[in-house]
Amino acid sequence: MPVVTADPLVSTQWLAEHLRAPDVRVVDASWHMPAEGRDPRAEFAQAHIPGAVFFDIDEISDTDSPLPHMLPSPEKFSSRVRKLGLGDGNRIVIYDNSAVHSAARVWWMFRYFGHRDVAVLDGGLAKWIAEGRPTDDLPQMPRERHFTVRVDTTLVRDRTDMMRIVSDGGAQIVDARSRSRFRGDEPEPREGLRSGHIPGALNVPNGALFNEDGTYKSPDALKQLFSEAGVDLAKPIVTSCGSGITACNLALALHLAGARQVAVYDGSWAEWGAGDETPVETG
Repeated sequence: MPVVTADPLVSTQWLAEHLRAPDVRVVDASWHMPAEGRDPRAEFAQAHIPGAVFFDIDEISDTDSPLPHMLPSPEKFSSRVRKLGLGDGNRIVIYDNSAVHSAARVWWMFRYFGHRDVAVLDGGLAKWIAEGRPTDDLPQMPRERHFTVRVDTTLVRDRTDMMRIVSDGGAQIVDARSRSRFRGDEPEPREGLRSGHIPGALNVPNGALFNEDGTYKSPDALKQLFSEAGVDLAKPIVTSCGSGITACNLALALHLAGARQVAVYDGSWAEWGAGDETPVETG
């Protein structure tokens, strides 16, 4: 029987028990801020969970866009994941070894392109290694697998949508950037961007979503966190961040907390903060 769980998270214990299951595929989606100077592909080659393939967030994107790692076309996404051996009938488990917890970005991408049997490894590679679980450095040669695309446009918003939301209040905006960046007290790490936030946005910093061991906080703790920030889980929500990575952590955390009307602003602050025609608030 196929191994299926509706939970967007799986534990390291679960993955260890199902690592050799024929329908389970493991994906390393590590991505690092440019200033860190880390090469996720090189780190993957040195040590990864056995059987994992590497998903390059910057390459499996719209590389013609001036914005970083925007969603690719359905054709490009399907082509790339097929070559990674990821497709219909697979239970896909995504992990990262990243300070920004980038696995949720790829969890969201798979869901956007119609593959719902996907989960994030809670705690990522760091927890896996801390528990003494195996890694290897063997190159992967996956067998190509068919991937059926079914785009779910309800999961993404663009700048036009966001301008409309600012105007009519049709959804809550939740920003994952740090408090100082959200307030405009700290300059953005990308040059040429204004400081501040989208008018009316609420702030739940990415780091607040996680326990010390890198696992997501419990659903009850997340509900309290969002409630204290003024977020109504029963109403539509759009998440945002610097470039669309940690906004997906918010989307996953909101899902854990029980929210079901959640979209991601793909361009995020890299787009909103770049031009003078978009309104900005500070403080």
